[in-house]
Amino acid sequence: MKALYFVRHGQSEWNVADRICGKTDIPLTKKGHEQAIETGKKILEEGIKVDQIIYSPLQRAADTARHISEMTGIPARVEPRIIEQDFGKWEGTSPRSAEAFQADKKQFVKRYEGGESMLHLAQRIYNVLDELKNDDKIYMIVAHNGIARVVKSYFDEMTNDEYSAYGVPNCTVMRFDFDEE
Repeated sequence: MKALYFVRHGQSEWNVADRICGKTDIPLTKKGHEQAIETGKKILEEGIKVDQIIYSPLQRAADTARHISEMTGIPARVEPRIIEQDFGKWEGTSPRSAEAFQADKKQFVKRYEGGESMLHLAQRIYNVLDELKNDDKIYMIVAHNGIARVVKSYFDEMTNDEYSAYGVPNCTVMRFDFDEE
């Protein structure tokens, strides 16, 4: 069975500040750089075999991918389509203080004001996953929590509530298996 690996970027400055990042290009913290280096070591220790890393163009994901690539020797390239979702007016706000944001996360067809809908996000991520599934290589995606949500939904059935609540800690390595057809 062919595998796909997903890594969420290391801790960013807005993760610490509890602010919604989205497409806003926020750097890693010192801890985020350290997490990425440790993730590269973990990949080596666990013998995870990957042919190529693809990563979001945002700095926090690009730096995470660069550290992992340097630690493991796995080649890496940017994939613009796996950029984080554009949360529009919610970017820079606290996800916990905005009940309206939590409600908007369950409105898959509606675009965030000034941003992108969940369906638009899913379309571009599912297109990438379909391409990776049909390629002979094993890939690692280094991206964002919103992208992790879509990747999880590609492989596993989820309710709307499960989808909107899903999240992964920084620098978590997840494995997904493509079904053999």
